[in-house]
Amino acid sequence: MVSWRHPENPVQLRGFLDYLQAECGLSPNTTKAYQHDLRKYLAFAASCGTTELSKLAPRHMEGFMRQEKKAGFSPSTIARELAAVRTFCRYLVLHGLLGRDICSGIESPKKWQRLPTVIDDPAARELLNAPDAEQDAFPARDRAILALLYATGMRASELASLTIPDVNHNLGVIRVLGKGNKERIVPAAAESLEAVRRYVESDRPTLSQAGRTDTLFLSRSGRGLLREDVFRIVRKYVRRAAIRGRISPHTLRHCFATQLLSHGADLRAVQEMLGHADIATTQIYTHVDAARLKAVHKKFHPRG
Repeated sequence: MVSWRHPENPVQLRGFLDYLQAECGLSPNTTKAYQHDLRKYLAFAASCGTTELSKLAPRHMEGFMRQEKKAGFSPSTIARELAAVRTFCRYLVLHGLLGRDICSGIESPKKWQRLPTVIDDPAARELLNAPDAEQDAFPARDRAILALLYATGMRASELASLTIPDVNHNLGVIRVLGKGNKERIVPAAAESLEAVRRYVESDRPTLSQAGRTDTLFLSRSGRGLLREDVFRIVRKYVRRAAIRGRISPHTLRHCFATQLLSHGADLRAVQEMLGHADIATTQIYTHVDAARLKAVHKKFHPRG
């Protein structure tokens, strides 16, 4: 009989999370999300009187999904939670802790496919020019961060993990370490590379005095920036540029992909630059561009 003492800290969950990172190569952010979802599910099972893994049943997952729906969670959130539990159950079956996959017959809730938010080029330019030497402590650093996000489509976590050797100024490319520690090479516009060069020559020597590191983007204390720091910096300049909407580093990633496709880039090339494992993820940007063209047609065509 295998059970967990408390749903907040089951031994099997810790082993599963180690398995996700060590063997599946999932990112820390994905692993953290799985941990949160599974703790909620195991807490629900415990509230139903089940604390033995071997006694988990489809009714627990079905009841959990009903609870989440009643609590007002979106179909996409419930679908993500189901994916976490489904992966956990397969892990338990693989290790002989569960007799069968209890999630195999449960359908994921239908999700609306929401188009990513993008901003137009003038708004993006306002954002890139927002850092100011008179108002900001490290304007060169912040300009470089904004320029790279817009020019390469990197995720915030990928940008935060960049090192100085990752930026090849001669070839005009950047080495990016993405999800699952998968490495890819992304071309970068000369303007963004020039912003990085100015930062390395001006702000970075001041920031690096607190300690020696080859991490590219540093905080005031000299440590490498975290993903959350990148989000905070972007939002600061979004407010200053008076851009409406929930704009984040991921919005600039969306802009990067949409710009490429609207100018005729090959879908497979965009997939590779974004680091998408599945091209279906990249195809969403073709819908974004189609929606943009429809909006332009409606606004300017006499029969729109």
